[in-house]
Amino acid sequence: MRAPFFQAVIVPTILGTAIAWYRSGIFYWQYFLLTTLAVIFINAGTNLANDYFDHQSTSDDINRDATPFSGGSRVIQENLISPGKMYRSSLIFFALAAVIGLYLAFTRGLLLLIIGIIGVLIGYFYTASPIKLGYRGWGEFVAGLGCGPLVVLGAYYVQAQTLSLEALFISIPVGLLIAAVLYINEFPDYACDKKAGKNTLIVKMGRKRARKGFYSLLLIAYLFIILAAILKIVPCTLLISLLTFPLAWKAMKIAHSSYASKQEILPAMSGTIIIHLSVGLLLSVGYVLAKVFPWL
Repeated sequence: MRAPFFQAVIVPTILGTAIAWYRSGIFYWQYFLLTTLAVIFINAGTNLANDYFDHQSTSDDINRDATPFSGGSRVIQENLISPGKMYRSSLIFFALAAVIGLYLAFTRGLLLLIIGIIGVLIGYFYTASPIKLGYRGWGEFVAGLGCGPLVVLGAYYVQAQTLSLEALFISIPVGLLIAAVLYINEFPDYACDKKAGKNTLIVKMGRKRARKGFYSLLLIAYLFIILAAILKIVPCTLLISLLTFPLAWKAMKIAHSSYASKQEILPAMSGTIIIHLSVGLLLSVGYVLAKVFPWL
């Protein structure tokens, strides 16, 4: 299930909940836990489905030099789990998410049903035929949408039972950063993805040109945070997240010089995961600080 990557949905769930608490003083812990479980189940279903369909396309099978962050979980390739069991497990997790989603939709608002359906469809058709979003260069966009605005707004709505432009705006940096995680993780898989017909943005642009896309994702994420504070869309305490920028600068430098090396680019891959986690959590901390210390 690649559980460490559940941070992709846990972080925006925390952020959406923190925004709702800051603006309304509302926090329903039971709905928060159910929301967190639902998005984890969708993420687990997505990861398992991706392993299955990447096996079907041979993308993971021909990758003989996977990294801890790319190339799939390898359990199918190592004959630890059968492809059929992997696929059925993914459907079970999507079904569990659907059960929780239906409960939340009927107790907190039917808009959650639409958000949940979009989330499941994005997760399943990320690699599933006939859409195969990740194979057509749309992977980063839909991952950013699903793990950014979709989850943040959903978590906010569960608490406040309304939508928020503020939540939408500040969800964009989180979405850009998870897109950056996916983007940089595709560099080591360039040759295998190209051979399997998995036309990610890295395959389409080539690794050297694709470096600029990585820089852009990181820089725009930080610019959004700064712009939101300047326009007073969010409390200025959210600028605490800028403390992580040296990590982003380091990741960009590594990607610039080591884009063609599977081993040397690993620190940029792990660093981007840490950036996403720390920025998302610090944005939430910023809301807590603004609520507890309103004079800041």
